[in-house]
Amino acid sequence: MTFYHPRSPSDAAQRQAPSKPPIRFATAVAAAATVGLLSSACSSAEPTPTVSGGTSAQPPTSGTATSAASSATSSAGVTGAPAALTTVVAKRYGGTVPAQARATTGTWFDTPVAVVTAGDDVTLAVGPTWKVVGGWWPSLGKKEPELGKAGPRFVLAIGSDARKGQPLERTRADVLQVIGTDGEGGGGVMGMARDLWVPLSTGGKGKINSAMVFGGPKAQLATVKTVTGLPIEGYVVVGFSGFRQVVNEQGGIPIVVPQTVDASHAGIVIKKGPQTLSGKEALAYARERKTLPDGDFGRSRHQGEIILAAAVKAKLAGPQAIPAAFTSFSKVGKTNLSAEQMLTYAAGLYRLSPLQVGRGVAKGGFGTASGQSIVVLGAEAKKLFASFRDGNLS
Repeated sequence: MTFYHPRSPSDAAQRQAPSKPPIRFATAVAAAATVGLLSSACSSAEPTPTVSGGTSAQPPTSGTATSAASSATSSAGVTGAPAALTTVVAKRYGGTVPAQARATTGTWFDTPVAVVTAGDDVTLAVGPTWKVVGGWWPSLGKKEPELGKAGPRFVLAIGSDARKGQPLERTRADVLQVIGTDGEGGGGVMGMARDLWVPLSTGGKGKINSAMVFGGPKAQLATVKTVTGLPIEGYVVVGFSGFRQVVNEQGGIPIVVPQTVDASHAGIVIKKGPQTLSGKEALAYARERKTLPDGDFGRSRHQGEIILAAAVKAKLAGPQAIPAAFTSFSKVGKTNLSAEQMLTYAAGLYRLSPLQVGRGVAKGGFGTASGQSIVVLGAEAKKLFASFRDGNLS
């Protein structure tokens, strides 16, 4: 699978790992800007802002050279930042603001968020009483980022089946994707077949996507955590109309479609090859199953492809695009993740290496229960869960 962006070069051959099939990325991809972006496949369409001589801020790796532009400081404020934000940024630098420091601001639901870039440095902050919650500062000699919780981190992206007039958080989960990172440059996206027959956190057994009907997204999260054994921090959820809206607001999703898909349920044919999907097309691609040879498993695979294609676009936009993506998602989605959790998680995704991000689908054999066609978890799915516990599916 190759993902496309009109500004990205062709990707090189990727290494093979038989136990964890890798995803082939366009060279520039490292991560998505937000998990809200991941679940809704949105990302900023704005060009990457440049600072300090035109270099875009990127996460450091061990041995990153100190940026001369970042080390130059002045008493001027941070462009685009309120005075209180400038003050906390200045404290991070010992009382002065880096030259050409620039802020982009937005909201994660009711909480203000900001990303401040200066050369190769990135500072993450949340308001309204501004405080620095993370970032990376190679100009200060810091070799590693400070991004909240250490070790593997997981978030559940939920796509609600809600139609017009139905409650977003009390309908079936049409999309269940677990996005993980290992904190060391690796990560993965794991889809859950919606017909998996599992113990529900609300009691009894049922299809995994029914947990949200009975107990909302918190029950859905609890069910997925129990089934997978993964320490998932929280969830983000969006519906069909919200999905279309954020994709269209952000200018579509550039992707290489591996095979032509007849999205019969939507009356759309999505042709093989590089293209930019509109919100309507992206939703059709993510939901089609009847014309796919592997049905719901193929649909879950397509959802992972959409997520990773959005990741390419988000990576090219840079961390400066995170606040706009947060604001866009907050208009249509729901979450139990705080602004600090979400901001540090989203920024941490920029550390991912293209060779260390994989994709999988939890599936199993077919059966029946309570008069329904179901999928029974098997050894392959359980092996996938165990493989993902370190946050890496590559």
